[in-house]
Amino acid sequence: MSAQVNESELETLLLRIVPGLAEQWKGATPDEIARIERIAGRPLPPFYRWFLSCMGQSMGRLAYPALDFSAQRVLAYHAEKLVAPEPRFLLIGYSSDEVMPLHAFYDLEAPARADALVTARDALGNEQHDRFETLREMLAWGAFLQFRVGIMPQQCEGMITGEPSGLLSRLDPVMSRLGFTQPVPTGPYCRLYERPDAAMVCSSPPSADFEGNQVFTLGGGDAGALRRILGEIATESSLEVEVDEWTPPLQ
Repeated sequence: MSAQVNESELETLLLRIVPGLAEQWKGATPDEIARIERIAGRPLPPFYRWFLSCMGQSMGRLAYPALDFSAQRVLAYHAEKLVAPEPRFLLIGYSSDEVMPLHAFYDLEAPARADALVTARDALGNEQHDRFETLREMLAWGAFLQFRVGIMPQQCEGMITGEPSGLLSRLDPVMSRLGFTQPVPTGPYCRLYERPDAAMVCSSPPSADFEGNQVFTLGGGDAGALRRILGEIATESSLEVEVDEWTPPLQ
């Protein structure tokens, strides 16, 4: 099965929720992809090949404000020898932050589901900050937060906590009973849920230090609807739910 087929659910989601994306994104050339693979010194994760072929030149409205994931920028950064070649880490996103530029790297020794872990590091290879278990989930989470949760009239964010073992396995059936579906499959550190009137993202860094915690952002029609959803989660799953912020602020 090709990577294109494997990513059909993600592609369907992105084209559904991001206005005009089909006309905006543009893939890298086969030569650019081959050159990045030579830098990596090993076969690229199948998802990364799909990503580069679809949006390695332009991500359209999916583009990050201070992170450039284009193949051209990745190749230029390596050509300028601004990052030392490492067998384990591959630069995939260049940070233009002038204060603390933390670039996005693949940890190629942490593969997951035809993809790999995404970590943030500076060019000198100092302390790494693991962000998402896969680039697939990073993209899906960011797009869903901006174009699905973020367009709701009322949003809230906070923390869901519980026993580390099976936290999301307890949350999934509750969300299903509340009428939510999962538009794309995700791993043990990330979830996307939606129904016509509400949507939610959950995530935690892929580290044992954060097990038992999921940061969430929930969007819906009004505060009352969001409170009912969170109340059902806390009651049915025995998980603790804490809201830290409402957007817009409640009066």
